[in-house]
Amino acid sequence: MNINRIFVLAKNVFQEVVRDRILYIIGFYALILAIAFRVFPEFAATTEDKMFLDFGLAAMNAIGLIVTIFVGTGLVNKEIEKRTILMLIAKPVSRSEIIVGKYLGLSAILAVLIAMMTALYLIFLQFGNIPHPTTSILIAAIFLFLQLSLITSVAIAFSVFTASLLATVLSFAVYLIGNITQDLVQLGRISHNPGMEGLTQGLFLILPDLSRLDLKNDAVYGLQALPDTTALITNAGYGLLYSVMLLAIAILIFSQREF
Repeated sequence: MNINRIFVLAKNVFQEVVRDRILYIIGFYALILAIAFRVFPEFAATTEDKMFLDFGLAAMNAIGLIVTIFVGTGLVNKEIEKRTILMLIAKPVSRSEIIVGKYLGLSAILAVLIAMMTALYLIFLQFGNIPHPTTSILIAAIFLFLQLSLITSVAIAFSVFTASLLATVLSFAVYLIGNITQDLVQLGRISHNPGMEGLTQGLFLILPDLSRLDLKNDAVYGLQALPDTTALITNAGYGLLYSVMLLAIAILIFSQREF
């Protein structure tokens, strides 16, 4: 793979998404934070600080997830449906470079979105004199980026062989199940049903364990509850390795497709 060609593809994805006014979402995030900042004290005079802390991170996660899946599933599929993929593969660009370039371009968009939303979130917390663990929030934001990058690779992997709508549904399903895989394993064990236990264990082994990359509750409810440095590095490595594996699968499938 040629690094320069991958960089050009990633840059094109970044510029295309920016032209679609996706960064206006940052303004929407600021608006809902302002509304929450004003409304929460009216409903919970004693717990509004925790509610705002939780809401800010949850809203960041939800917005990032929507952008990731809806944009990610269209990155390759849009090229296929418009037949512009024929122009790309006719150039000296390999199919693996197309997949990696698309992934890195959307990852760059996600990095900008999360960084700016995190900055806005911390400004609101500072302005409202809400006690908050800044370091824990920053670490949680970094791991949110890793989680969404992994979901990006999921969305791209589905989009290379299914229609956009089905890829979107499957990506959301992977996200939802991936956040409860450990709970599913426990459910299978207490069911005392060999079939159920085998199914839940299989899902745990196949699907990404996204709970390892979700530190929102640790950041909000426990100032000292974040995993230690070794666990953080291990979980980050897990997310990156899983993303690489999914991209490899996407490249393999994409390389076999005929246009």
